[in-house]
Formats: sequence, structure tokens, C-alpha cells
Amino acid sequence: MPIAPQQTAAAAPAIPPVPRFAPVRSARAFEEIANQIRTELVKGRLKVGSRLPAERTLALQFGVSRNTLREALRSLEHAGLIRLQKGASGGAFISEGSANVIVNSMLDLYNLGSLTPAQLTEARIWVEAVVVREACARATLDDLQALRQNLDEAIVASQDGDFQRRAQLNLDFHRILARMTGNPIMVIVMEGLLTVLAQFIQSIGEYENTFVMPSRKRFIRHLEEGDAQAAVAEMETSLRRLERGYLSRVTDSGKAVRGGAVKAAAASQPRTPRKKATPAPQGDLPTRRTRGVRSSSRPR
Repeated sequence: MPIAPQQTAAAAPAIPPVPRFAPVRSARAFEEIANQIRTELVKGRLKVGSRLPAERTLALQFGVSRNTLREALRSLEHAGLIRLQKGASGGAFISEGSANVIVNSMLDLYNLGSLTPAQLTEARIWVEAVVVREACARATLDDLQALRQNLDEAIVASQDGDFQRRAQLNLDFHRILARMTGNPIMVIVMEGLLTVLAQFIQSIGEYENTFVMPSRKRFIRHLEEGDAQAAVAEMETSLRRLERGYLSRVTDSGKAVRGGAVKAAAASQPRTPRKKATPAPQGDLPTRRTRGVRSSSRPR
């Protein structure tokens, strides 16, 4: 009777790659530490979920004090690259990353005045055109149902006079469109714009937008028909009308004013006397301007 061959020993488990850190020499040591950890991520020796060596071990490897190391770890935590966990099983772990870092940075720029309401609404119109075109090409029945449900809830909120709910649902409509593109970058960019816009809307208070709901109904119909050009045109018309309403509540200093304060702010501005037009000499014809033609020097 043949003898069965002996079973070979089970293969030893693969040893995960070990991150390689070198002592830092920079005066801003915490930045170099952060950069080295980022490099280990790029090279694949650190992955999502990886636990960094203990604080004492890291400090010895980098040749820095534990306070300097903690400063570097905090900067990486704020950047969304690691999460710091306390307790016996705690430590520094590579996180999955979060778009909140980008969103919060845009919000900070707006609060600092580096981004103006006009720039915000203009960029939104540009981005929305791309989002709508791709959403139209990739829309599913579930996507269209989500848009219809959002619209139905927004109509109810408007009828109930619930401004907060209406504003939130109106912004969520655009979040749904961004997700329909299937591109996380577009989702992040849209989320950043909408987060800043939400703060701006809260600062100006309630506003008239009864035209939005009928426009949304036409827009969804264009999506259902797969007419991307009509959908983009409908959305742009609606957003530009909203933009005019938003910016009418912004003073010359770029500050938003609420409701009835708009007229008061405008009335307080000194009026510049208008100059009388000088009549053109006889025989000279006024230059006619062609509508719809852009100057060649203006970027398109």
C-alpha cells in the first residue's frame, strides 16, 4: 500500500514591511518628521490601519524630544493622515483620510476674507456645469428617485416656512448630483463649496427663491431624457439668478447683511452725482456694441 507523502509545514506568515526613519537635522524638526512618515506611505511601508512604533521608539529613531514628536503627530492628525488613540491598545494609526481637511481649509479661507462671496458663487456655477454633464451621463433610476424625493421634501419645507430645512435640502440636491458623477474629487470640491455657501446663506438669512422648485422639476425632466445640454442650461440659469440675489445682500466691503438691513446699508452709502453725457459732435455716429460677443482679451 503506497505511503502518503508527508505534509509540508505551513508557510510562515509574511512579515509586514517595517518603516525606515532617519534622525532629523532641520530646525523645524516636526515638519521633517511629518514628511518622512508621508514618504513611508508613498513607498508602501505604511498602509491604512498601520500602527506607528511607540512614541519613545519614534523619538529615538528621529533623534528628537518627545514633545517635538508629539507636535509632528498632531500636525499629521490635523491633516487627516493619522488618528491618535488613547488607552492600552492606543497609539498612532494611519487613517483612511478625510475630505474634511480640504473643506475646513476652504471655510478658513472664506472666514479670513481670502475668498469672497462673488468668487464662491462664480466657482460654484463653473463646477456645477461639469457635475451636471457627468451626472446626466451616469444617472441611474435610484439617482433620479433620490433627486425627486429631495425635491418633494424641499417643497414641503418651503410650504411650511421652514427656512433652515429648505436651505439644507437645496444644498443636498447638489451633493446628490456630485455623487452621481462617481468621482470622489468632484464630491470633495462640491462639498467644500457647499459648506462655505451654507455659512454664507445663514449670514444673509431668508431669501426669495420661489423659482427654484419649478426649475428643479424641469431639470430632473432633462436628466430623465438624457439631455445634458438642456440640464446644464437650466441649472446655470437658476444658479445665476440665485447668485444675483445672494450678492445683492453683500456690501461693498464684502460683508453679508441680513434681510431688511440691505436697504439700510445701501441708503447709508454716499451717492456719487451722475455726470451729464456730452453730446456727440454732429456727423459722428455712436459706436454700436454687438451683444453676445466677448472681448478676445478675456479668458473664456
